[in-house]
Amino acid sequence: MAAIYSDLKDKTVIVTGGAGGIGEGIVRAFHAQGARVGFLDIDTVRGPKLQSELGQGALFVACDLTDIPALKAAIATVRGAFGPIDILVNNAAHDERHATLEVTEAYWDGRMAVNLKHQFFAAQAVLPDMQARGKGAIVNLGSTSWIIGQGGMPAYTASKSAVIGLTRSLARDFGPFGVRVNAVAPGWIMTERQLALWVTPETEKDIYENQCLKRRLVPDDIARVVVFMCSDEAGAITNQHYVVDGGWT
Repeated sequence: MAAIYSDLKDKTVIVTGGAGGIGEGIVRAFHAQGARVGFLDIDTVRGPKLQSELGQGALFVACDLTDIPALKAAIATVRGAFGPIDILVNNAAHDERHATLEVTEAYWDGRMAVNLKHQFFAAQAVLPDMQARGKGAIVNLGSTSWIIGQGGMPAYTASKSAVIGLTRSLARDFGPFGVRVNAVAPGWIMTERQLALWVTPETEKDIYENQCLKRRLVPDDIARVVVFMCSDEAGAITNQHYVVDGGWT
């Protein structure tokens, strides 16, 4: 990362879903800024490996984010290690494909839990720290899938569109306390998972036809924007939804 924001040094950051993909990119970017980064993830293979690689100032906490008491306990662990939370990045999600006529009530509830519910309760857990300090930043990761009308995963697109409503409500309620809340909507980011499961030569051709930029978008493209949004350079930006999709929408 070329840009260094001196105000981020020694800040305490939490990143959900930080063991791989976009989340890993965000963890690495904050760590490079000199921040203390706690990252939560269910992946107990990649999580410890990333912590070991980054060393001091990085803490992996294994956590199923759909278990809200476990989520709150994980946040408390980071707070105990690094101090009050200055920044929260609600990154974790799961874009599993599903057919409308096959969705059960339990499956629907599970998609809301893994894509939306934890964002609210993670924010709820860190907002008192930010209120006490009179400053803080939250970035919620959305998606362009609902904007472009992508089919084949209605519960996912519904949950991701709801991220905007959550973001704007929190921004309005906690702005008087100096807390900024924004959303970042990634386009088709070429993570290992996307490349393994969904991207084919035909898919990639379609992506480039829709994007203004004719290149792969990678996790660092999102990480740079998220870090900026949490820095003092973005000190007047809140209640916004920022799309990073290479110009698709």
